[in-house]
Amino acid sequence: MSQHFEIHPDNPQQRLIKQAAQILQDGGVVAAPTDSSYALVCRLDDKAAVDHLRRIRGVDEKHHLTLLCRDLSELASYARVDNQQFRLLKLGTPGPFTFILEASKEVPRRVSHPSRRTIGLRVPEHTVMQALLAAHGEALLATTLIPAGESEPLNDPEEIRERYQKQVQAVVDAGACPRQPTTVVDLSGDTPVLVRIGRGDPAALGLQAD
Repeated sequence: MSQHFEIHPDNPQQRLIKQAAQILQDGGVVAAPTDSSYALVCRLDDKAAVDHLRRIRGVDEKHHLTLLCRDLSELASYARVDNQQFRLLKLGTPGPFTFILEASKEVPRRVSHPSRRTIGLRVPEHTVMQALLAAHGEALLATTLIPAGESEPLNDPEEIRERYQKQVQAVVDAGACPRQPTTVVDLSGDTPVLVRIGRGDPAALGLQAD
């Protein structure tokens, strides 16, 4: 049975945040809110936890996982970022954008794209997730909480608890959050490519949707 933490969305109780962070440190997979939907998160350097996260989500190693970072400086330690890329990142962080970048050596090969050596990175703008990242002390590996075989992310923590209480080690319940995925921008090539339009407005980055 998973633990259930009811956390205030604007003033997170640090005691509960620390308990959830400890579960992550101990190798658990946690369902937690972001500014785009609920996500499954785990430690980056825990192979068993990453494999468990993929099984819950129903995806293989070719599916891009995302690193959630506290800020731009942390993000830059996990990816190779040039000046042009950094300007775009600055415009879209924190916020509902995921950027695909060339992974640095800090990222284990098993969690980057197997053929392209890229990783998705973002800085979420959600008070509870930011508190969890701060308590954890480093970036978290994440994937949008979309049930296997379905197309819509889950938004209701009670439903998440009912469906996943035997699969995840904890549910961080901060109430409903947006049910729209991030906008994904691939910055790994010569020019930015809009991969998916979601909650983030491409115009904020100076990009135009086709």
